Formats: sequence, C-alpha cells, structure tokens
Amino acid sequence: MAVPLPQVPTPSRPRSQRILPPAPVLSLLVMVVFTAVLYVTELVDAFTGQRLNDDGIHPRDPEGLLGVIWSPLLHANWDHLIANTLPFLIFGFLAMAVGLGRWLAVTAIIWVVGGLGVWLIGPAGSSTIGASGVIFGWLTFLLARGFFNRSGKQILLALVLLFLWGGILLGVLPGNPGISWQAHLFGALAGVLAAWTVASRRRGSGVQRA
Repeated sequence: MAVPLPQVPTPSRPRSQRILPPAPVLSLLVMVVFTAVLYVTELVDAFTGQRLNDDGIHPRDPEGLLGVIWSPLLHANWDHLIANTLPFLIFGFLAMAVGLGRWLAVTAIIWVVGGLGVWLIGPAGSSTIGASGVIFGWLTFLLARGFFNRSGKQILLALVLLFLWGGILLGVLPGNPGISWQAHLFGALAGVLAAWTVASRRRGSGVQRA
C-alpha cells in the first residue's frame, strides 16, 4: 500500500537576496506614478513662470529647510527632468527588491539625509532642486546592499549598474558650475546608510529571546 509522503514546500527567495521586486507590476506602477508626479510638477512650474523653483533647498536658512521636502520634486527645466527620468525609473524600481515598505524607508532616508547635507554645506544664496540626489542614493543603495547581504547576484547587478551608469558617480566631485555636487555626495552617502540600515534590521530580526 502506497503511503503519500508530505510535500516539503520550496523555500522562497529570501527578501535580502532578491534582485527584482517581489511584485514587479505594482513596483513599476508605483514608479510610473512617481515619475508622473515629477512631470505634472514641472508642468505647473512652467505655467507659473518657474516660481516653484524658489522652493528648493536654501542652505542654512531656517525657512529653506522646507526645501528638503520639495527639492527632489522640482527641476530647472524640461531638459533637466528628462535627463533624470530614465535612471529615476530604473534605480527606483530595482530598489524595490527589498519590498515596498522598506523601499519607502530607504527612500525617506535618502531624501531627508541627502537634503539636510545640502542645507548644511551648500553654497549660500543658492536654491538646490532636482531628483538627482535621490537617484544617486538609490544607485549607491543598490551598489552597497550586495556587499552587506553577501549576495553574489546583487553584487553582479551592482557591477552592471556601475558599468552602465558609473560615470554619474563623478558628480559627487566639485567642478561643474550649476550642478550641486553636495546633493550628489550626500545622496550617495545616504544610500549607503540606507543599505546598512536595512541589512542591520534584517540581522536584528533573527535574534530570539530565551
């Protein structure tokens, strides 16, 4: 008499080892909507004579702290926005491999820490705008998480990203007039911080009390 054996469920890929979002359609939809917000904002800015650009980060001005919130949503012109669109979509989508909830936390860290860095050391009298700080943060998050997670596939993906877009990392260096290297630098540092934070929380979640 044959006795059926219980089936052992195939373990799913651990969240920390993913290279693509667990819900790719939803993640893509989120990024498309997020990008659409940038375009609608720029459209409003164009119709108002670019008055929204004054709402960027004004270094060391207490009122300029509000720019930390608004700055990544604003762009100097359509060319500025179009140049940011593709990496914004791709890096934001890939960063959702940690799940939507953690992606929101990662993005918040990059958004706030990167903006505060600009507010602290940006040039006086300037108004910094643009999503490139967030883009740099997502890129360095993707680069760093593979090493924190000891994931060969994530490191390989990071190397591909570095090959394709590594040139933009030069934007962390001073020297390009009209471009905020401070936003790029602190966005990049915030991305590494976010990767370390996510990895630390994952390790901490495995601790059990006796």
